[in-house]
Amino acid sequence: MTSDQRVVVIGGGLAGLRLAQRLGPAAAVTVLGEETRAPYNRVLLAEVLAGRYAPEVTALPAPGPALRRGVRAVRIDRTDRTVLCDDGTVAQYDTLVLATGSNAVLPPLRGLFEPQGRDLPDGVHAFRTMDDCLALSAALRPGVRAVVIGGGLLGVSAARALAARGAQVVLAQQGERLMERQLDAEASALLHTHLTSLGVEIHTECRVRGLRIQPTGGPGAAPPAGQAPPAGQARPATRGGTRKVTGVELADGYRLEADLVVLACGVRPRTGLARAAGLDVRTGIVVDDHLRTGDPHIHAIGDCAEHAGQVYGLAGAALEQADVLASVLTGTDGAPYTGTRALTRLTLGGAENASLDLAAFGETTALPGDDVVRLADATRRTYRKVVLRGDRLVGGVLLGELSTVGALARTWEGGEAPHDLFHLLTDDGGH
Repeated sequence: MTSDQRVVVIGGGLAGLRLAQRLGPAAAVTVLGEETRAPYNRVLLAEVLAGRYAPEVTALPAPGPALRRGVRAVRIDRTDRTVLCDDGTVAQYDTLVLATGSNAVLPPLRGLFEPQGRDLPDGVHAFRTMDDCLALSAALRPGVRAVVIGGGLLGVSAARALAARGAQVVLAQQGERLMERQLDAEASALLHTHLTSLGVEIHTECRVRGLRIQPTGGPGAAPPAGQAPPAGQARPATRGGTRKVTGVELADGYRLEADLVVLACGVRPRTGLARAAGLDVRTGIVVDDHLRTGDPHIHAIGDCAEHAGQVYGLAGAALEQADVLASVLTGTDGAPYTGTRALTRLTLGGAENASLDLAAFGETTALPGDDVVRLADATRRTYRKVVLRGDRLVGGVLLGELSTVGALARTWEGGEAPHDLFHLLTDDGGH
């Protein structure tokens, strides 16, 4: 890549800005960011909601003049190599990078939307952007009744943050256990106990069927029930101010009263631009080992990208992909992208000396023939488990004391045989 080659990045989040930073100020880079506010780290949104961090603490490094804020790309012309923006401007590119991220999934709940509508009822919040976070924070007051739908990483983080702000929190999880993608059954049970100690009421194997909506009057007031969007499809949403949520209805007919409902049902890659441009899209935008789509002039990174059948949706993978692509575009390193070994970490605060730290990596559920080593200490509220396949460490879960997670993760990432597994699992294993 030469300095006069034009690189256009669609997406002003973590992946897009990291790429622009790595390419350097001498590169002709334009970043199109849809949000009007300064870029921020989404990973820290739960800390903002909990009141631990001010919003400005989440700011990403200043991107400089490369970033155009409040500009949405609406169409890609692959023949002319241009991007049409919603403000009427056209960005020409030699290389286009799609870093469009993902949207919150809005589940097909009865009453969530009016027929042909796109407005969320008052009191219903997605939890994906800083605007979502600040709107939810503004609606909080001590004793408010909040139902969080979704027991994955996002839902657990939101429930903990709401409880820290004095809300009465109910978490509804459709699956058998909390964070079932990251944690095994024992670790999930410990997490369940911890959240319960914070005052969170948890319902697992519990499907939410719909919302209870109270019309608030005025022109266009909505009936109590409406039609949801197509199954699992997220869409931008605003509030019309004519409907107010009063509760949720479960599939078994049980009703939960609610002043607030938080939709934490996961995310879906934003692939509409790529699909409309004729690129290969499955779950995400399909890329090869150079993070290149079927069009040699277009790449994809971050939450929207699918590599070797995997969409990561994690900050670590987004940063690694941005770094690899910067090397590809500048020709400084021919190393291909081979996937990301992602480590999930989460701190769940509580009363003094009652917080819970957890980490999970790799395959936390053993296959037939695998060896499993566990160390548990009920008094200290610690749990450690690693899964071994032959002489290789393939995954692990740690709750409570995380001093050894660095050493374990390095062994896992390097595909090494652990020389002293007991030492790695004890408190001084990382030192």
